[in-house]
Amino acid sequence: MTAATTIATGSPPDLDAFREQARAWLREHAPAPSPVTDIEAARAFQAALYDAGFAGITWPQDVGGRGLSTAYQQAFSDEEAEYELPTYPFTIGMGMCGPTVNDLGTPEQRTRYLPRLLRGEDIWCQLFSEPGAGSDVASLQTRAVLDGDSWVVDGQKVWTTNAQWADFGALLARTDPDRPKHSGLTMFVVDMHAPGVTVRPLKDMSGRAPFNEIYFDSVRIPADAVIGEVNGGWHAAVTMLGHERVSIGSRRRPKTNPLDFTAIAALAQRLGVSGEPATRERLAELYARERVLELFNVRLRQEAAAGIAPGARGSVAKLAGSMLARLAVDTVGEIAGPEIVAWDPEDTTGAAVALGINSTPSSSIAGGTNEIQRGIIGERVLGLPKEPSVDKGVPFRELKVGTQK
Repeated sequence: MTAATTIATGSPPDLDAFREQARAWLREHAPAPSPVTDIEAARAFQAALYDAGFAGITWPQDVGGRGLSTAYQQAFSDEEAEYELPTYPFTIGMGMCGPTVNDLGTPEQRTRYLPRLLRGEDIWCQLFSEPGAGSDVASLQTRAVLDGDSWVVDGQKVWTTNAQWADFGALLARTDPDRPKHSGLTMFVVDMHAPGVTVRPLKDMSGRAPFNEIYFDSVRIPADAVIGEVNGGWHAAVTMLGHERVSIGSRRRPKTNPLDFTAIAALAQRLGVSGEPATRERLAELYARERVLELFNVRLRQEAAAGIAPGARGSVAKLAGSMLARLAVDTVGEIAGPEIVAWDPEDTTGAAVALGINSTPSSSIAGGTNEIQRGIIGERVLGLPKEPSVDKGVPFRELKVGTQK
């Protein structure tokens, strides 16, 4: 029996004691930051995190979580912000796929997949976007056809984060082209090592390859791999997108990140401009926005723990997080001046800032563009009139989408 299981079956620990335990454990076990992801080291750290009782803090106990309140998760998040932990490969699984399987999966799926995810044994990716279906996910053309006791999948996905490491993916595919585009979709668990799955990296302007394009060539998926209901994939997709937007919006940079408020304030002090009125004003705005977003996400997590789904408000968190990232880049650019493009080659901070600047534009695209988020907020949160839908009720095969006729 692991330490996590032992702790989970007892009474909730004192919050202050829990925070001190987390602080002490991280001080002893958090590894030094590394520019290269060592996937086996990441798996080992996730396993250690689980054994110590700090993985799946709010997840149900029957799948290996601790079943604690969001206050405990917030306490651990506060402490881990002091470090740059090697948990990036698990962000999609922990923040998006795992919660969706927990919400919609069968008891067998929950017990099969979720404990392994928490222990770092499996890495997950999300397989939604396609070359012709980005923001309009419902227009996807990847097909899944039932053949005996399995589904056969053919198609392509793109912009898939962490697919180069993934063991499993949450795949959205079209299972009935005679239905309208939103109602003929199904979500599956797909083995990323199955025959017919090809993963190819895509480099972004930072020089890294965080994204991938995936090809499915007659990939067979067992019938029991459906998440939710056959042809009920849009509901599953909306559920996952809700988790995704909260996850992206609530993701905190470690304080060592050069685009975190603490690091930017230290940079202003080092350059001798921290006392200038314009700098103080920008730093105050950045701090206020960081704090407001943090408190908003605490509220969403508390409500989720009480059984209240974030729904469209997840788009508020996602949009605010994207805008905060842009503000951080603008602020550090104004403070650093020419150093932003001409740093000392031995200055790792300058290189990290440049990487952050090149990576930040993706925050306004990943998980749905800022424009899409504003539309969702306007219609579903503020109750503004919806945009007209010209394809509502039309069978997908009758729509002129890509090669579909």
